[in-house]
Amino acid sequence: MGANASASVVLLDHPAPHVARLRINRPDKRNAIDQAVRQGFVDHLTVLLADPQVRALVLGGVEGVFSAGGDIPSMVGLSKAQARERMQHIHGLCRMVAHARIPVVSAMEGVTAGAAVGLALLGDRIVIGRGARVLFPFLKLGLAPDWGQLLTLPRRVGLPVARRLLSDGQAVDGEEAVRLGLADAVHDDADVMVGAVALAASLARLPGEAFARMKQRLHHPSATLDEELQREEADQAVCLTGEDFREGYDAFMTKRSADFIGRPGAAR
Repeated sequence: MGANASASVVLLDHPAPHVARLRINRPDKRNAIDQAVRQGFVDHLTVLLADPQVRALVLGGVEGVFSAGGDIPSMVGLSKAQARERMQHIHGLCRMVAHARIPVVSAMEGVTAGAAVGLALLGDRIVIGRGARVLFPFLKLGLAPDWGQLLTLPRRVGLPVARRLLSDGQAVDGEEAVRLGLADAVHDDADVMVGAVALAASLARLPGEAFARMKQRLHHPSATLDEELQREEADQAVCLTGEDFREGYDAFMTKRSADFIGRPGAAR
């Protein structure tokens, strides 16, 4: 499938200043994720993550549904080599989302299943609707969980809860998802995307370099205190001498809100 076809199944817009939004556009398939969708994300992210004007990202789907998960018919009849190739394509996208230096917010509207849960867990924050359903269908299909979920899900909800969610196959609604720590905020179903965009717009105003360094260290925890202190020293040596700190200090001293985008204090 060509680049134009891949782009058509992943829509890009900019719903708030410095916020980009990518939405899966396969409403007839409940936004199931196939190779074209994955490639559409990769193509867009390649450009967006190199754009300094993009300071936050929202992931979602069209018509009030995030995604029914992986496109199951496209998984049938694969050779082992093709199965490995498919997983390598998935993992390329996983790395792009997980390693993004900017905040990534996912909007869990309607149904979020399987691969889409994995995609959301690779980001930073998850907003969900009260009537939403989160599903983990892997074992029912005879498949092991993928998209990194055996790492990312326990990190969010703890190992016992992750084991139960993955093995029981029970749907989780919005209120329960927040209670478990699977999602960060619950909204009325009609307001999920609005809430996700508002959150992303707020996160876009954070100091970019400091956020990126914090995110990297949270994703890759230090093995020892000495290692963490060494990383901390390296990060603060950059941050303390950077324009964001000059702006933050000026805002603190003049009792105003810091503007890490315009940086009026840093320009003085």
